[in-house]
Amino acid sequence: MAMQLRDLTSLVEGRLNGNAEVPCTGANPPREATATEITMLDDPSRLDSLKDTLATAVVTRSELDLESVGLHNAAQIIVDNPHQAFAKIVSVFRPPVECKVPSQGIDSTAVIHDSAEVHPTATIGMGVSIGARTRIMPGVSVGPFTQVGEDCVLHANVTLYEYTTLADRVIIHAGTVIGCTGFGYRQEGGRHLPTAQLGYVAIESDVELGASVTIDRGTYGATRIGEGTKIDNQVMIGHNCQIGKHNLLCSQVGIAGSCTTGDYVILAGQVGLKDHIELGDGTIVGAQAGVMDNCPGNEVYLGSPATPQRDQMQIMAVQRKLPEMRREIKKLRRELTRLEQQQNAPDAGPNESKATSEDKRAA
Repeated sequence: MAMQLRDLTSLVEGRLNGNAEVPCTGANPPREATATEITMLDDPSRLDSLKDTLATAVVTRSELDLESVGLHNAAQIIVDNPHQAFAKIVSVFRPPVECKVPSQGIDSTAVIHDSAEVHPTATIGMGVSIGARTRIMPGVSVGPFTQVGEDCVLHANVTLYEYTTLADRVIIHAGTVIGCTGFGYRQEGGRHLPTAQLGYVAIESDVELGASVTIDRGTYGATRIGEGTKIDNQVMIGHNCQIGKHNLLCSQVGIAGSCTTGDYVILAGQVGLKDHIELGDGTIVGAQAGVMDNCPGNEVYLGSPATPQRDQMQIMAVQRKLPEMRREIKKLRRELTRLEQQQNAPDAGPNESKATSEDKRAA
């Protein structure tokens, strides 16, 4: 499906700077947009985020100097509310699926390869495609317009929400949920209202997901899991995350929205990442670490907040000495108190001291 920029501008009641006849085939965030797709920039101060985009047009709040970031021929659609406008455009190319109870079994519009095996208790939604030799186990739910590649295995009670894409040889273990709406809200009039959740989850080839993993869909584009990545049981990945190739994510890792990991990243058990964190290639984060800042690659990080291993080892060495240091400080405080009392006491002569002593014995 393609729409000219003229039609998209009319749809969002915006103002177009650029060629109105340019065709547009989709809408995605800057990093994901292709040369025939439109993207969005909600904050002009973040213009540098468009440097690497291939997008043919940008939805903006005000006119931008796109030439400065290398977008020489990109058009602009200027609107008052970029998020609201972009949500409308995304909905054109990826229409929201109505929440209704699906019919039992396989929808008549689903396309399933003859060599694929689907258990009778599985539910396959409209517009689904399932590749050769893929096996769908009992109780699996595959949402509308989901694409499942070849040689995949979906174990019991796996749930794939609408528009999820699985490449070839993906294995998903029991109870995992892929494509749930992301945890995003805005506050209006004292109430929390959901923000747009129009994206999807894309899982590349040779990925294996453990039991009870949850991966949220992107806000507008894809939450992506890179080729060859292996994810342990009970891992949570938030919306818009971009997980690199051949990562290892151990049990109970929690990754907040819009985080990015490089290739060959290892996150040990119960590691937590705050939102918008970037981890470089080869980063290793030790168990129970809390990552609060970006981490350059090829280094080991420990602790909460996570710091490079060498720094953390020095901190741990000091921590081991804390009981001894505490005892020494208490001893010094007692000595200081004694000296202060001695210094502040009134001077007493020998006769006065002797008389005082005799008085005490008499008493």
